Amino acid sequence: MSAFFKRQLTDYVEYHRNVWNGVMHVFGILTLFFAAILPLNLVPIHVLGVQTTLAPILALPVLIYWLLLDAALGTAILGCAIILFSAAGFVAAHATTLTVWATALPLIAIGIGFQFVGHRVFEQRQPALVDNPSHLLLGPMFVMAKLFIALGFRPDLAAIIHSEPHGPSSFTGERQPLPRS
Repeated sequence: MSAFFKRQLTDYVEYHRNVWNGVMHVFGILTLFFAAILPLNLVPIHVLGVQTTLAPILALPVLIYWLLLDAALGTAILGCAIILFSAAGFVAAHATTLTVWATALPLIAIGIGFQFVGHRVFEQRQPALVDNPSHLLLGPMFVMAKLFIALGFRPDLAAIIHSEPHGPSSFTGERQPLPRS
């Protein structure tokens, strides 16, 4: 894990201590990614003799960024992205343009709604990207890191994600044990 990714993740974690906020982020991030790539699958592109759509072309830079931040997490995200690209491609190929847009726009609202509920209701603080817009790109890495930890992998990530809050404004969303006398 690079020092840069460790610093970014440590800062991001401060805004995502509550377990239910994390659950909201899983659904919100997947929904928003799918909603973003769905209409992009309507635009065919020929690149180096290969037929594709605008969706993977526009997603490629961020997929490379995630791979560079952490190869294992980035590879797992790439696998998930391939599944979502396939699903979005299937929908776009079998639906009208109007149906694709009529699906994508509500999904964007739903994805944002998941994020809003996670931060306002469960975390009780503003989203991390308000203070640091680059955190928009860390959400998928955080969700995948949580999955790796839940599966028993990556104790280095667990040490960061499950560390104590750094500062008086951090909200864990859970009761803290009382100090022993």
